[in-house]
Amino acid sequence: MTKSEDKHVFRFGAKTADGTGSMKNLLGGKGASLAGATLLGLPVPPGFTISTEVCNLYLKTGGLSDKIKAEIKEALSFVEKTMGMKFGDSKNPLLVSARSGARQSMPGMMETVLNVGLTTSTIPGLIETTKNERFVYDSYRRLIMMYSDVVMEKAAGIEPEEGHGIRQQMERLLEAKKKKAGCLTDTCLNVAQLKELCKEFKDAVKKTLGKEFPDEPYEQLWGAVGAVFKSWGGARAVAYRRIENIPDEWGTACTVQAMVFGNMGDHSATGVAFSRNPATGENKFYGEFLINAQGEDVVAGTRTPNAMNEESKNDQSKDLPTLEEVMPEMYNQLVAIRDTLEKDTKDMIDLEFTIQENKLFLVQHRVGKRTATAALNIAMDMLHTKFIDEPTAILRVAPEQLGQLLYPILDPEAEAKATPIARGLPAGPGGAVGQIVFTSEAAVEWNRKGKHIVLIREETSPEDIEGMRAANAVLTARGGMTSHAALVTRGWGKCCIVGASGLDINTYEKTVTIDGQLYKEGDYLTLNGTQGLVYSGELPMIEATENPRLKEFMGLIDKYRRLGVRANADTPEDAKVALAFGAEGIGLFRTEHMFYGEGSDEPLFLLRKMILSNTRAERLHALKELAPYVKQDIKATLRVMDGHPVTIRLLDPPLHEFVPQSKFGQEKLAVALGISAEDVHKRGEQIHENNPMMGHRGVRLGITYPEIYEMQVRAILEAGAELLKEGKEVHLEIMIPVTIGAAELKTMQLIVEKVYDEVKNEVGADIPYMYGTMIEIPRACMRAGDMAQSAQFFSFGTNDLSQMSFGFSRDDIDSFLPDYLDLHILRNDPFVSIDKRGVGQLMEIAIERGRKTRPDIKLGVCGEHGGDPRSVEFFHEIGLDYVSCSPYRLPIARLAAAQAAIKEKYSK
Repeated sequence: MTKSEDKHVFRFGAKTADGTGSMKNLLGGKGASLAGATLLGLPVPPGFTISTEVCNLYLKTGGLSDKIKAEIKEALSFVEKTMGMKFGDSKNPLLVSARSGARQSMPGMMETVLNVGLTTSTIPGLIETTKNERFVYDSYRRLIMMYSDVVMEKAAGIEPEEGHGIRQQMERLLEAKKKKAGCLTDTCLNVAQLKELCKEFKDAVKKTLGKEFPDEPYEQLWGAVGAVFKSWGGARAVAYRRIENIPDEWGTACTVQAMVFGNMGDHSATGVAFSRNPATGENKFYGEFLINAQGEDVVAGTRTPNAMNEESKNDQSKDLPTLEEVMPEMYNQLVAIRDTLEKDTKDMIDLEFTIQENKLFLVQHRVGKRTATAALNIAMDMLHTKFIDEPTAILRVAPEQLGQLLYPILDPEAEAKATPIARGLPAGPGGAVGQIVFTSEAAVEWNRKGKHIVLIREETSPEDIEGMRAANAVLTARGGMTSHAALVTRGWGKCCIVGASGLDINTYEKTVTIDGQLYKEGDYLTLNGTQGLVYSGELPMIEATENPRLKEFMGLIDKYRRLGVRANADTPEDAKVALAFGAEGIGLFRTEHMFYGEGSDEPLFLLRKMILSNTRAERLHALKELAPYVKQDIKATLRVMDGHPVTIRLLDPPLHEFVPQSKFGQEKLAVALGISAEDVHKRGEQIHENNPMMGHRGVRLGITYPEIYEMQVRAILEAGAELLKEGKEVHLEIMIPVTIGAAELKTMQLIVEKVYDEVKNEVGADIPYMYGTMIEIPRACMRAGDMAQSAQFFSFGTNDLSQMSFGFSRDDIDSFLPDYLDLHILRNDPFVSIDKRGVGQLMEIAIERGRKTRPDIKLGVCGEHGGDPRSVEFFHEIGLDYVSCSPYRLPIARLAAAQAAIKEKYSK
């Protein structure tokens, strides 16, 4: 094969292909899969794929070079020869489609143009060869609508007012034509009416866009290809890439393929199928189809699709004939294709097909989007049948999908007493409660205000992508299990119900009428996405119960991961949850959390008393009163962890955070302490800081007030000693926060060793512990070699390390971070996924220097990044020993760690 830099267009057809199924990076998922299917001998219409490299070149230069156009024409000649037709020919014209296809599936986010090459000069020839004038004009009106929308408006950068785009205008013309003709669907429009419609469409193009609809085949082709490439930079594609973390530089390929037609009459059809149920994972062929239609009709939701077979039926299609019944031979051929593709890919497949006058064609296929439940079930089913091995099964479930398996569901008891007000198709998992909104913009706005929302639409389109992401759930009146809403939310694991036909939506009035009841924007609805049921008001939610399959899967992944997993936990309750989710220890126990929440009144009072002390003697007395509470708090969590390591961070926040800021609070504290409110206010003023994050906190408190850290260390060691005496196993790790160098650590080490000797003498026994520090300041990374002389472990506090490295306040980035992401100044939010090129390099420096001094130093991370899959993969790569995160993110971290280990092994 010619090198990719010399070849830009890759042909497929007639059981031969220039590319292969593995060339996704160059050909995109669609182009690669079509090449692979062609080589398998499947009935794929011939075509060619213009590579992703051309997309990037097109976006830089604004056009196609003569060299690439010549390659395209040469490939088109191959298609013409294979089909026995000629593009632009007046007697036997070839029509083609132009479709996008990135290496990772982006359903509905980019553009497609069908029926390219249909003009006033080719229409007579197509009528003559097909003997079907109605089909030709139906295809022509589809081309005008699609091309004018995709190429002439969107790709041209025209942004019409809401509801006044060229497609919306044409949809209104179509509805008016149907109404006048007394038609419920477009399939009953006759030839004369379609001809009239085509003329009205062209007039609308001229009036709205200021130019004639193109009537030259190659002009249409170049326009369609360019529009596909431009759609990579479209707003919805960019938004989707941000959500899915798809790099901008990947680009999309453009596949140009000979048209086959499902709209040629009652012996033609088009459909979408899944080799297994995408919602449950059940090993049954699942899909939908429409007779006398083109592919866009199935996903658009404008007509209720028929089920492929009995297993695919739902409330909307239960009385409609299946493909298995009306076209049994086509159905059996499709089953054979399904079996061939599953055997080849060893995965669940999503395929699109067209039947043209009783001849079946595979238009495209890809690895199918699926719910988290389906992902787990498919992986385990294929493993049990030896279709795939254990590492492959582990890689088949995305880390974030594990969180979806643990999503809340409606309380069964409460749901049993409630009556559904509407029913639809169960497109997304779990349950959701929220206030209803009717536009994507409203969903985004309400989400920013912290509200839980349900987005209601007649049907979603790719333009709704940001609103769908912002919503807690999506509810549509139209659409099937292969509609846009179903496909997108299924991939995200978001609660979604589609095709709830009982909804009468008025977007302009912001209301929906359901079963005679009017609901306004802001009213509450409850959705059961698993059953497709809608309830009025707010029903209570409960955590989903863990299923045996999930337990089996989690046991499987622990065989393969090297990276340890711990939890950030501050209470016995948190510790119990952490152990239930597989924690191997606590990576961050924050001692200050005992001063917040339930049961904190007395400890907080004593802490404030200590803070307001005027002398060291008063401070020591207050600390002595506080010590039993600190020991009790630590001991309770150590008891639950019973032998698992617990990293206890000494006091970190600045003291002024614990002093009441309001006048009422200061007066109340003054009365309790028997001092004046003025004294409380004055002390608060004395310790107030302009920039507390970089102020008197962490180790600096221990340097200035060593008695505070002495008390905490004593409480930790005494708690450990008492549990050891009870026969419990204890692994203590004392962590000093906010350090910048070795001198601080050595100073604190002297205090820890002094207190240890005292407690050891008092209890008459050794108390094993480790001494270490939290690395959260860039200077500490640079001085890690010296710090490792004292520290037996480093725990990277990536939250603060990221703040200090970027100079960003995590609490104040909303005003500028979106612009940084939109302008590609930053690729990702650095507080969600670790910044490998900056913060990551600082970590690598610290690891290298720390291990050089102390080869057996233990290394972990305890920031929020410990539960982010992409960050976990990086932490595996740089050789950390463990990650620590929220208890509820532990399954995600465990899976991400196992997948990182498997990928590393495979790459070698």
